Amino acid sequence: MLTLQIPPREFFDERKQEFINFEGCSLQMEHSLISLSEWEAKWKKPFLNKPESRTNEELLDYFRCMTITKNVDPLAFKSLTQEHINTIVNYINDPMTATWFSDDDSKKPGRPKEIVTSELIYYWMIAQNIPFECRKWHLNRLLTLIRVCNVKNNPPKKMSKADIARRQRELNEQRKKKLGTKG
Repeated sequence: MLTLQIPPREFFDERKQEFINFEGCSLQMEHSLISLSEWEAKWKKPFLNKPESRTNEELLDYFRCMTITKNVDPLAFKSLTQEHINTIVNYINDPMTATWFSDDDSKKPGRPKEIVTSELIYYWMIAQNIPFECRKWHLNRLLTLIRVCNVKNNPPKKMSKADIARRQRELNEQRKKKLGTKG
């Protein structure tokens, strides 16, 4: 969970021609499947793919969806500084786990990149029997758990014909040396 302190600030309301005082607040935020689902339901597009295509309005609305503090004054989100935004973005991008993978299948040539939406993540959770309580986890941690389940549940990869032939040649050479024969 991320906690931000938003300092007090004064705004000017153009329509009413008056100043408005924002008293400041503390925001608690969580980048989770719940916040992702809420945002995608509103904007009708995937959040995780093509982050460069998001507008500032969409990003600020995602911050609102991440907020678990109740009854937050909307001026709190207008009061976010660039430092706050950088902190939130760094939190979103944090893997939140010590688990890593040696090969990244998504970077292999010729492999199409899948559009990931909240519904797809829910499907993965159901397929892997991951309890729905995990939807409150940091999203990157949940995605890592899903990937670990995939790796552990998949059968080991079969050897190619070339690998089998190479292995047989190595075994034959070892046997020839051991028995002192030529073949």
